[in-house]
Formats: sequence, structure tokens, C-alpha cells
Amino acid sequence: MSTVFSTFDVARSGMGAYKTWLNAVADNVSNMDNVTTTDSPAFQERFVEVAAARNDDGGGGGAIVTAMRLGDPNGRVTYEPNHPLADANGMVRRPDIEMSDQMVYLQVAQRGYQANINSFQRARDAYEAALSIGR
Repeated sequence: MSTVFSTFDVARSGMGAYKTWLNAVADNVSNMDNVTTTDSPAFQERFVEVAAARNDDGGGGGAIVTAMRLGDPNGRVTYEPNHPLADANGMVRRPDIEMSDQMVYLQVAQRGYQANINSFQRARDAYEAALSIGR
């Protein structure tokens, strides 16, 4: 795409990266109460890795998701003797995910997504204003 419209590409890539982060947080929150047996791995928290994208000319080109890291499969072993998945010692395995951490991640990702939407809208308004000058 033309460098004239590169602002749109940067904002779009940022929205995509933050959307991936929001999806990872939603996945973490929805699975944080999963319980498994002690001989099975726990649900692993999702972490999104993002890097700066480069244009062909070496300039900034937005952001790209480079990897999805996973948390500790050992989770937390807790004593719940009445749980149907408890072992002979009354232990079960739960994911090692904190709701407070996830809420912070959610707010940061949501604000980042909104900031990219605002950048996209401001660029669109500026381009529309430039086009209306010739009328």
C-alpha cells in the first residue's frame, strides 16, 4: 500500500495485536477455574508477544504478534478432598491465573485498542479534509 496511507496500516496492525491480546485474556479468564487431576497438566495462561513490524524501507510499520507463550502447566495443586477429580490425597490441579492480573491486562489491551481506533479515525478525518480542499 502507498506510504500516504501507512497511518491506516499502523493503526490496523495495532488493533489486530490488541485484539489478539484481548482474546488471550478472555481465554484465561474463562478457563481460570478449570480443575484437572494431579497427573494432568493445568490450563496454561496465554501470553501474547508483539514486535514492531518494519516496512520495506526500514521504517515503522506497526505491530505484529510474534508468539503466544504459555504459562506453567503445573498450575497450583490444592487440597479439595470432596472434588470428584481429587486424587487419593485429596489434591487437584488448578491453573495458576490471578483474576487481578487479568483485569489489568484487559484494561491495558482495551485502552490500546481504543487508541488505535482513534488514530485510524483521526487519519481518516485528515485525509477527507485534504480531499475536500480541491472541491
